[in-house]
Amino acid sequence: MGATVSHAPVSAAPISPDLTAGISPMLSVRNGVIAVEFYLAAFGARVLFRVDDERGEVVAEMAVGGSRFWLADESPVNLNFSPESLGGGSVRMIMIVDDPDAAFERAIKAGATVVWPVDNQEYGWSVGRIADPFGHR
Repeated sequence: MGATVSHAPVSAAPISPDLTAGISPMLSVRNGVIAVEFYLAAFGARVLFRVDDERGEVVAEMAVGGSRFWLADESPVNLNFSPESLGGGSVRMIMIVDDPDAAFERAIKAGATVVWPVDNQEYGWSVGRIADPFGHR
């Protein structure tokens, strides 16, 4: 039994056609299949590439707006651990949107928890912080 690979539809335009090299975050999670569904619902993400294996584990490239990121089931044998296994994470991701309040509420509705609510900061941004169901804050 092999892996199942799916790509964005052929008609989908690349997010960044001139991108030949770069850095993209890779989130390690427990239960990648559920994580993909969470990011679709919470942030309106799109799946650009996805591989599901016979064990039910997933590796997926996703995008929110013009930003790409990857997620994969944790793999202790390869020293890739989720924040749930580590008791926290060492990387945070920032999402910049036109309507922080609406984005925050959408994420909460999809299963995120409030770390601190959206509030206007003295430097002019409205900032809030959530934790996804997989330990990323």
